[in-house]
Amino acid sequence: MKIDYIKCHGSGNEFVMVDNLKHNLEGIDLAEFARFVCDRNHAVGGDGVLLLVQKGDMYGMRMFNPDGSEAEMCGNGIRCVARLAEEKVGKREFEMFSGGNIYGIVRAEDIYPAMPTYGVDLQVRLSSDDFGFAEGGNSFIRKPITRLDGELLWTAINVGNPHIVAEVEDIDYDHLTQLGERVTELKEEFPKGINVSLVKVLDRNRIFVATYERGAGITASCGTAMTSSATAMALNNRIDYGATIEVENRGGAVRCICHKEGALHTQLIGNASYISHGIVEAENGSFRFEELGRYNEEIELYNDFLRAKNA
Repeated sequence: MKIDYIKCHGSGNEFVMVDNLKHNLEGIDLAEFARFVCDRNHAVGGDGVLLLVQKGDMYGMRMFNPDGSEAEMCGNGIRCVARLAEEKVGKREFEMFSGGNIYGIVRAEDIYPAMPTYGVDLQVRLSSDDFGFAEGGNSFIRKPITRLDGELLWTAINVGNPHIVAEVEDIDYDHLTQLGERVTELKEEFPKGINVSLVKVLDRNRIFVATYERGAGITASCGTAMTSSATAMALNNRIDYGATIEVENRGGAVRCICHKEGALHTQLIGNASYISHGIVEAENGSFRFEELGRYNEEIELYNDFLRAKNA
């Protein structure tokens, strides 16, 4: 079987995307497929695999981490899948599903001229079975998780997948790695693992986020982590509800708008850019890949965006 792929990214968070409507991957070991194609040394390379899928009249996403585990949601990934789905839906506003939840999608105002930009609306839950450290399923805002770290104050957020967020004066990536690895040892507090983010507030409505992603480690960017981090800072009165929040990371930047009217929800707005395309050939449980071309104009456009942000 020859499987067409597009390598894409949202805010520097890179994925290998496959249209599962075109290629029926039934019979393919998707965990092994993800482990193969995400290998940056021997294959396409990426922070996960995205599949465009369909149920009835609605399109959706399945996402697999580089270790082969399946994630409930990916904020950067669903924007890329939304770009592919928009071609089939034929309208700028629609809904998509992922991990059992439904998300509102909109083709948004470009965050940089001519850069494909999408917004996804994420409902926020402050209690979850994933938060074993929160007694009685209560919300957990600016509190210590003693067995994880004795000093940091954490806020727990679920936007389709679980996150903990702590504000720091400076980002220490070695410490972040230690925290992410420690989570895997604390099964009582984190029964399904969790995404760990450290946030530096740069200005009233501007933050920098670094994340250790469950199943992937430290990546250049994590969309749901940026959403959760912006929401946590709003809950902690460090940014403003209803304002457009500039959320920066090592991969680039997105915008978030936190809303508290009705149910708490946050909109994540950012690019969905293509890098390259090719094929993966699957035969007898093994894989090989071939890159067929690159989207040089989109690559340069995103580089222009980064240069403008850093000017």
